[in-house]
Amino acid sequence: MRSRIASFAATCVMVLLAQISGAQPAPGGAAKAIKEKTEKPAAPSLRPKLAIERFTLDNGLRVVLNPDPTSPTLAVVVWYDVGSRDEKPGEGGFAHLFEHMMFEGSAGVPRGEHDKIVEGRGGKLNASTSEDWTRYFETMPSSELAVTLYLEADRMKSLQVTEEAFENQRKVVQEEYRMRVENAPFVKGYFRLMELVYEGYHPYAHPVIGSMDELDAAKLAWVQSFHKRWYGPNNAVLVIAGDVDVAQAKALVTKYFAGVARIPLQPTTFPAYAGRTKPSGPEALTDPNARTPATMLAWSIPPDHTKEHYALEMAAAVLSDGESSRLHRKLVKDLAIAQNVSVSTEDHRGPDAFVVDAQLAEKGKVDDVEKAIWAEIDDLAKKGPTAAELQKARAKVEHAFLFGLQANLSRAMALAKFEGHHGDATLLTGEPDKYLAVTADDVRAAVAKYLVREKLAHVRVLPKDQPEKAPKPAPAKPAKPAPGKPVKKEGK
Repeated sequence: MRSRIASFAATCVMVLLAQISGAQPAPGGAAKAIKEKTEKPAAPSLRPKLAIERFTLDNGLRVVLNPDPTSPTLAVVVWYDVGSRDEKPGEGGFAHLFEHMMFEGSAGVPRGEHDKIVEGRGGKLNASTSEDWTRYFETMPSSELAVTLYLEADRMKSLQVTEEAFENQRKVVQEEYRMRVENAPFVKGYFRLMELVYEGYHPYAHPVIGSMDELDAAKLAWVQSFHKRWYGPNNAVLVIAGDVDVAQAKALVTKYFAGVARIPLQPTTFPAYAGRTKPSGPEALTDPNARTPATMLAWSIPPDHTKEHYALEMAAAVLSDGESSRLHRKLVKDLAIAQNVSVSTEDHRGPDAFVVDAQLAEKGKVDDVEKAIWAEIDDLAKKGPTAAELQKARAKVEHAFLFGLQANLSRAMALAKFEGHHGDATLLTGEPDKYLAVTADDVRAAVAKYLVREKLAHVRVLPKDQPEKAPKPAPAKPAKPAPGKPVKKEGK
């Protein structure tokens, strides 16, 4: 759940990746693309040349083919347009629980056999759930396309949602909750931060994994209803990327998926959310798993893929991407009062969040760390990034995008997201241009508009045996309007 800038730089969230279809950027191309004054948009990026074919079956399944003969492997991704944001209050964790259910067997594939077949043929598989989507994926030798499509089609049309399967996966997810939440440092602090930043706005205020109480209360009938509502071809995208013959792939997709029945799809209606209107915190939370304190600050910001969002992602890169970034240099290297600091956006398709997270060093004090963070945010809001900072951020985006294009799986995931969320997988190739077009003034204006004390959500995570030493924060300063006219973030 980190910014797309960080994702480009190889974070755990694999988004916005594509392939350069046999071509590498010319030496010095990335540098040439960003040689301009910061007050002007950057030159167009080196767009990857993707071979993409799109079609839709009569049952509504959207299909994206991305042939690349350079490697004798392929990736298959089945992406469903459902995530934790679609869950009802009190039924948190259902999207993630159902991700696990999809491995419990189908009409033609007994429980446990899906994994064995894939791994027995030299492949790998997994799945992941986010607030906005759920996806299932395999990487296989290119000779195994038919069996891979059969496996995915069979569980799409005939999943076995039984009491035994449900209870088995409920226990698995509960154990995952204990490992990833109850016994992991800082996670509950982050969950609380999301509750505060969204002010109870259910789609994004609750965690993807849900809570132990919700998992305990879950009923088989609820899971069956969830399956019938969301898991059908007209709510899915199928992507095949890699060494694949287009004509053969089309024939196999039609053979295995054309007979899957449509579902009576009723998309969730989301309430309006205009963003935070008041400050919240600092709220102190004791974490027995934490060995040092941490401070977490967050603000609500516009949705993913909007002009101001791109500007805020570039701000995140300037603040924390790399050892020469502002906050890493000041907090970790110069003052040595933090072990690490990260700045990110959550990248939600609905209202999003901008997060600053700093874990303190042994000699660090919370008030000193927060004072240093605010100094850099205030400076960025007043002056914007320097020419060198913006140039570095642009270069990182272009470099990471272009050199992250080689893996079939990450490419397929990105194409699935663009087809699912934006209606056209080919839009992926123009994504770097959106970042390179951001100017220093765009960054300054967005920071000044959104990263203000009046709308801050704030959590301090403290070790169990350490009382909070930070003084109460000073009263919020009046917001300063920006000069000029403002521009209107697993597994199985």
